[in-house]
Amino acid sequence: MTRIAFIGLGNMGGGMAANQAKAGREVVAFDLSLAALDRAAAVGCSPAASVAEAVKGADAVITMLPAGPHVRQVYAEHILPHAPNTALLIDSSTIDVESARAVAVQATAAGFRFADAPVSGGTAAADAGILAFMVGCDEADFAAIEDVIAPMSRATMRAGDHGAGQAAKICNNMVLGISMIGVCEAFALAEKLGLEGERFFEIASKSSGQCWSLTSYCPFPGPVPTAPSNRGYEGGFATAMMLKDLKLAQEAAAKAGASTPLGATAEGLYALFDRLGGGGKDFSAILELLRGNAP
Repeated sequence: MTRIAFIGLGNMGGGMAANQAKAGREVVAFDLSLAALDRAAAVGCSPAASVAEAVKGADAVITMLPAGPHVRQVYAEHILPHAPNTALLIDSSTIDVESARAVAVQATAAGFRFADAPVSGGTAAADAGILAFMVGCDEADFAAIEDVIAPMSRATMRAGDHGAGQAAKICNNMVLGISMIGVCEAFALAEKLGLEGERFFEIASKSSGQCWSLTSYCPFPGPVPTAPSNRGYEGGFATAMMLKDLKLAQEAAAKAGASTPLGATAEGLYALFDRLGGGGKDFSAILELLRGNAP
């Protein structure tokens, strides 16, 4: 049986670990939250008392951590010294490209195979096992990485060498953040012009305004029953997380000398919404800000 060490059982990691267990793999999980460990145990994972205990004897290690500094520390202090160097290391956190490449250098120098493999799809996709993975790795390792990821994935794509997965993720989420604001602005304007939201959706979804933010994740309640807009913008992809990704994109753009004016504007709007108390709401709730309704 494949032994998976899963480190980080938050909103995304919990569902991802559960799907590894559902696939019949032995999952040894660790998180600083005892409640998260209890939830993992309830879906078939074996809780560990530490990262070192979790990775001992692992065939693969999957990490889902908050930010670059956490990833650097956990790998340097807990995973690389204690995991067998035959283990395949996969970091699915969304972090800065520099940190991903730095960890890759350390891991490969210690004899490990490593991939940065951030995800797209949100908590519902994590729970359902239908995430999209963007992978940065050595080409020779991709088939093994794809096999480990399979129970959590609907699509696994190699973006390039180490760091390319993170580059793809932050660019993709910059597109998402910008497009959602555009869709929300259009709904807010339609309302002011006396056009019903449902009718605008019907028209735009069949016209040139059609996009994922409109037809799959509609910020206006009603047209897409599975969208967080129908749950008071609870669940989904939190505004604070979108803001984190947009900040990563702007930091990367500054270092690369890239011009991203719409990305910068989107970051500013989500930062304002976060400061007003919207950080815990799904990012599509920015429609309320554009309507003039503070959280």
